[in-house]
Amino acid sequence: MGSNQTWVTEVTLLGFQVYPALEFFLFGLFCLFYSLTLLGNGVILGLICLDSRLHTPMYFFLSHLAIVDMSYASNNVPKMLANLLTQRRTISFVPCIMQTFLYLAFAHAECLILVVMSYDRLVAICNPLHYTVIMSWRVCTVLAITSWVFSFLLALVHLILILRLPFCGPHEINHFFCEILSVLKLACADTWLNQAVIFAACVFILVGPLCLVLVSYTRILFAILRIQSGEGRRKAFSTCSSHLCVVGLFFGSAIVMYMAPKSRHPEEQQKILSLFYSLFNPMLNPLIYSLRNTEVKGALRRTLYKQRHV
Repeated sequence: MGSNQTWVTEVTLLGFQVYPALEFFLFGLFCLFYSLTLLGNGVILGLICLDSRLHTPMYFFLSHLAIVDMSYASNNVPKMLANLLTQRRTISFVPCIMQTFLYLAFAHAECLILVVMSYDRLVAICNPLHYTVIMSWRVCTVLAITSWVFSFLLALVHLILILRLPFCGPHEINHFFCEILSVLKLACADTWLNQAVIFAACVFILVGPLCLVLVSYTRILFAILRIQSGEGRRKAFSTCSSHLCVVGLFFGSAIVMYMAPKSRHPEEQQKILSLFYSLFNPMLNPLIYSLRNTEVKGALRRTLYKQRHV
């Protein structure tokens, strides 16, 4: 260590380096998106809890997805909104590392929950007679708990590898939150092990699950084509296409972010992609599931009807 190096105790999040007038516009826009994220996922979660017709494995996992999306957005967006309104954009190092840990944990959880949801649809469409036996509440609970526990354990591995590094500058992160690749740039030691583990985790938590999802939906597609009833085929296709939209949005942006070759402006690209799956994707998920799902729309109508007649 050189004598001119100092240990990092707080860092500055540079965020979006735009004109002040545009910052106020972005604050209003992102605040609206964040409110819609909390409202949409909160409504989905509330409907699943209140309507007994939605007490099925599919909506059980959808409720976990809503919790992940609200937690994921709440971990990253509030600090970004605060920084858009102030010139002092610092964050202490410990909260920064905790933000990195939670961001990774929720991202891993979303990957695994989406895989479990695809397995649920595979069993429901390809083995409808044995669905209630295979996807019992005990199995659903075990799958959900396993997804959460494994996600936090994998994030803990990244956290331990980060904390073993010496951090002595620079004191600026060119991002709107403490994203792991940006945090590693603060280290004044070789980060090859961290980079290797990140790549291995991406293969395991992104490419692997995405392949499982694609295999599941290939089998589901052939099963849908064999359904004789036009109404049954339409309902199955509507449900699965909603899930595929969510899978494509999340996995696509994450793979481009962490596995695609870097562009000439990697940091600006990272900001846009991180904003996409930190804010836009959690906001779009409830819209996709509600607009294309007759059961959710029916539950919303029944809930509103009950409220009018109370």
